[in-house]
Amino acid sequence: MAQAFKCPKMGGDFVFGQEANVNSLDQMTSTTISTRNVAMNIYEALMARDENNNPITDLAESFTESPDGLVYTFKIRQGVKFHNGKALTSADVAASWDRFKRVAAERNILDNVAKWETPDAHTFVVTMTRRQPTFIEFISSFSQPIVIIPSEHKDDAPQQLRTVGTGPFQLVEFLPGSHVRLKRFDGYTPNTKYTERTGFGGYKQACLDTVTFRIVTEPGARVAGLRTGELHAVEDIPFISVADLRRDNRITILPLENWWVHIAAANASQAPTDNVKFRQAVMALLDNEEIMEASTDGNFKLNVGFQYPHQASYTDAGKEFYNQKNATKARALLAESGYKGEPVVLLTNKDFTSMFNAALVMSQQMQSIGIKAELKVVDWPTAVQTAAAPSPSPGWNFFFTGYGTQPALGALATMNFFMGSNPNYKPRPGQEDPVLKVEWENMNQSVDPKDRQAAFVKMQHRILEQAYVFPFGSLTKVQGVRSNVVGYKTFRIPRFSNVSFQ
Repeated sequence: MAQAFKCPKMGGDFVFGQEANVNSLDQMTSTTISTRNVAMNIYEALMARDENNNPITDLAESFTESPDGLVYTFKIRQGVKFHNGKALTSADVAASWDRFKRVAAERNILDNVAKWETPDAHTFVVTMTRRQPTFIEFISSFSQPIVIIPSEHKDDAPQQLRTVGTGPFQLVEFLPGSHVRLKRFDGYTPNTKYTERTGFGGYKQACLDTVTFRIVTEPGARVAGLRTGELHAVEDIPFISVADLRRDNRITILPLENWWVHIAAANASQAPTDNVKFRQAVMALLDNEEIMEASTDGNFKLNVGFQYPHQASYTDAGKEFYNQKNATKARALLAESGYKGEPVVLLTNKDFTSMFNAALVMSQQMQSIGIKAELKVVDWPTAVQTAAAPSPSPGWNFFFTGYGTQPALGALATMNFFMGSNPNYKPRPGQEDPVLKVEWENMNQSVDPKDRQAAFVKMQHRILEQAYVFPFGSLTKVQGVRSNVVGYKTFRIPRFSNVSFQ
């Protein structure tokens, strides 16, 4: 039998250069990459995804589905402890699901659940109101996982969850804008069902004493820190620096193609972007090559829609609306919209340089046909919080972000951006798009995967046709790691279990 992973060396403080600020470590209420980077090393869930994004058990030892698809029974791993020393039981799982259902941004993934029960300390039973073929796909997602917390923390307010999980690392210090420090959890119990780490599950061990996430928003500072060894890894290297760094034998360059789809989300609850003709005018105008060139120093691919060409779910539906570069059509649609020269606010941030540059170029293109485009530049946590305000959402018209984790997880996770409890597109209450609602239902309820894919194709076409969200293209993220680091492998989120120094 294969031997379980064993740390080749113990000890050391691993310093990770993170490009964006962390607004919270409450994994249930924050969907940002910056939160996920840290929190996924602290928390675990019943289900996870493996290296190829297939669902696997994590805190669940196993699960069964009833023949009618209405009952899921999870057996919980025994011997697991929280960072406060408390033993994990099904009561903690139930309390965690209670809190997720109450406060999570993606709580809609439990809409078809009738109830959950705990017949004994190591059994958790979920009963559905109706069959949902995508249920396991949803609850294994690490977009916003149902992380398991101690039952006594279930009433913690949103963004104020006490940071106690079951993962291989536990929180030591969190200083917003500066750093987050984790340490090895000596009471961690690896999942012996596996012998190696896979995805964010599998057999995990904390070889490092501590991991420090240092917030380094300036790209040049990340490069300098990697060169000197002050930073052992960084999550983003500007493309202009890559060739030079490749010549440094102390550094390994790790490119990740299709890191995210660069996005501007339109606010359909705020004038003038509440007018479909105005949104379509902007869509017709955009030169996506110019936007992506400025955003990535040329390290990009044009990409229609919300999946990548190598994925089985990819579709180019709506390609007629993408990268039109048609100023004449844009001016005609702008006139039809009745636009009167009012300010159009582009909400962006400088934590992610690519988002700021995309907003800057898009504003210049809009100004070229007489749109009064204005940048609103804040830090990343503030931008996310502003865009997440319930509809009608005042103070902005376009929000610049990236769809990264969700496209990697598949079409279902991506479309949840539009139909979840806090959708990226912001129609006024009562004015939700009926086409999207019908096809979202089909994506979730159709038994045949071909029917679910067909529904996704129709949703993507509708989103581009109505210009709810503007995908610019997919960028390549370049990470870097010091050559004396063992076991650091790129993934959607930095993983520090099974990582050590030579």
